Amino acid sequence: MGAQCVGSLLMSSAADPLAPLAGLPGVADSVDSVRKAVDRVYGHRVMRRRGGEITSEAALRGARASAALSGADWALEEVRRRTDFGTEEQARTVGAALRLTAEAGQLLSIWRQSPLRVLARLHLVASGSTLPTGAGSAERGGDTVGRPRLAGEPVHEPLIEAPLPSAEEVAGRLDGLSRLVIAGGSAPALITAAVVHGELLALRPFGSYNGLVARAAERIVLINSGLDPKAICPAEVGHAEQGPEAYVAAFEGYVSGTPEGMAAWIAHCGRAVELGVRESTAVCEALQRGAA
Repeated sequence: MGAQCVGSLLMSSAADPLAPLAGLPGVADSVDSVRKAVDRVYGHRVMRRRGGEITSEAALRGARASAALSGADWALEEVRRRTDFGTEEQARTVGAALRLTAEAGQLLSIWRQSPLRVLARLHLVASGSTLPTGAGSAERGGDTVGRPRLAGEPVHEPLIEAPLPSAEEVAGRLDGLSRLVIAGGSAPALITAAVVHGELLALRPFGSYNGLVARAAERIVLINSGLDPKAICPAEVGHAEQGPEAYVAAFEGYVSGTPEGMAAWIAHCGRAVELGVRESTAVCEALQRGAA
């Protein structure tokens, strides 16, 4: 792949633009390791009896972790007990993460037909708006909510400091990402999820909540692909557990577009899924002991 960025691959006319990524060093091992880890937690005896509880707990923990990466690192019990998420910035971030996790499961059938519609909906939900684009209140972003940013519009995104692509480049690469999702392909779910996540972080198409939206989109890909159909392997937990510095360093590999950088980003995302599996396995075992 050389130094060619994935954005260029997505906008190419290749029938299966992500296929080359599967051959990068270490990627096949990451894919295999993730598949085995997911199979193990799905085979846990508690999953056969109390799968719904595991799904709900994974959603809560995933939302908490995603919010932590966006600057609101609250304890799990604080997230669990709070009901007011509309005051200061950290509370709004946690509320946005919770809403996104709840909404993701409602958008699975739409994702493969209209991913851009799903992304717009995710940003509306994160922003706390139920109004059509253009009808939001000023404090919730007004007509910037639920649509890609225009030239000159600011972006607020904690943690990510990579150069911001132009609005024109964002439009082209979003279109390429949409065509990729609709067309499908032979790439394993982990690779597609990593690219969707990385591309949305790189583009930061909205004025706010891009990290939360990118991680929610990764979740949708992992569920919709059949890798994690019951949503019990919260990759967000793994991203947070590896730490913000490791997250940013791996993301910089994605932005570089080099084979080594891309392989490192995919491996980071794979490790995140495995850590999410470990989290849900611990929940299964606690339920089995009657401790949760």
